[in-house]
Amino acid sequence: MEILVVTGMQPVGRVLPALDLLTHGRRVAGYDVQACLTGTEPDVVLVDARRQLAEARAFCRAVRGSAVRTPVVLVVEEAGLVAVAADWGFDDVVLAGAGPAEIDARLRLVTQAAAVAAKAATSVITAGALHIDPDTYAAKLKGRALDLTYKEFELLRFLARHPGRVYTRDQLLREVWGFDYFGGHRTVDVHVRRLRAKLGSEYESMIGTVRQVGYTLVLPPRPELEPLAEQTEPVLQRA
Repeated sequence: MEILVVTGMQPVGRVLPALDLLTHGRRVAGYDVQACLTGTEPDVVLVDARRQLAEARAFCRAVRGSAVRTPVVLVVEEAGLVAVAADWGFDDVVLAGAGPAEIDARLRLVTQAAAVAAKAATSVITAGALHIDPDTYAAKLKGRALDLTYKEFELLRFLARHPGRVYTRDQLLREVWGFDYFGGHRTVDVHVRRLRAKLGSEYESMIGTVRQVGYTLVLPPRPELEPLAEQTEPVLQRA
């Protein structure tokens, strides 16, 4: 496992002492997202958030707003847990005094979860008559190709991956546009309106509105299974 340790120019051993007891490869970089894009992409990024909380938060948000999908783990002191919030965009938190077994388990689990998520993101999504292929950025509705912009495609793909689940406009802005996007809710509304127009009058209701909450992908009701025709056993005639 290759680990990128993001820290303020401090020795790695001081950031997470027990890491020295593990055999994982690692390299060190400052709070710069470009470090994640240079050379071989690491399996996981450890971010030193023990004291430089503002830098750590800015780094995490910048990663989530970029094309980098490497899992991010924060290293914090116990007293710093109160300052950590989910909107930073990290995947897990580990205390600086954690033992090697805990660190190894957390790194293993977070990388496995990222691999599962990456596989799901590249799998064809089927939601009723809607088929979305993330690899080719193609979306078809009942065999008809949809001419979507990049963000329209990303919004439709995100909703289609979680049919029936309602997302607020803030959640959609974070998940589709990224943490570094500062546009308002109107951006989501405009893209939803355009998507509905491209789905057509027959299928525009697939993107449902939950008043005062947000949007969801609504799957059409499944047709009732037709009763199986009664099968009669052939009559055997005696010779």
